[in-house]
Parts: sequence; C-alpha cells; structure tokens
Amino acid sequence: MDPLCHVYGAIHVILNVYLLLMLVYALISWVPSIRGRWSDVVTRLVEPVLVPVRRIIPPLGGFDLSFLIVILIIQYVNNSIVAQYACSTF
Repeated sequence: MDPLCHVYGAIHVILNVYLLLMLVYALISWVPSIRGRWSDVVTRLVEPVLVPVRRIIPPLGGFDLSFLIVILIIQYVNNSIVAQYACSTF
C-alpha cells in the first residue's frame, strides 16, 4: 500500500474535523448563551481562516459570506482532491 495514501487520509480527517469545528463556531455565534472559555479556543482556531476571506468579500448587510465560502472550499478540496487519493481503509 502506498504510504502517501495515509497522508491524504490524515488530511481528509483533519479537514472533516475542521468543518465540524466551523459548525460549532456557527452555533456559538447563533446561540450566545452557550459561550464559555472553550468557545474562545474555537474562535482562535476558526477566525484566522475567515479573516483573509473577509478582506476579499466583506460582510454584506450583516451576513458574513466568508464562512460559507470557506466551507465550500474545504468541501471541494476534501471531496474532489483529497478523498480520491486517500486509502479506503483509513
């Protein structure tokens, strides 16, 4: 078995975990009552990815499109590039 497929498998898992982290970040922003110290960690992990996208596409009328764009990019990379090279057993 090709060792590179395990690298792609690990990247696939990392991108899936990051997508889950982004969904938790969205939940935190929609339901402020669940915020705590742990939410600061989530914010520190997600915001550095969103900020460069916000520079290109600023929020429109209070709606932040950067979140949606980052999710779409991660999904595209994960499903069309990484997943095809990952080992099926990973």
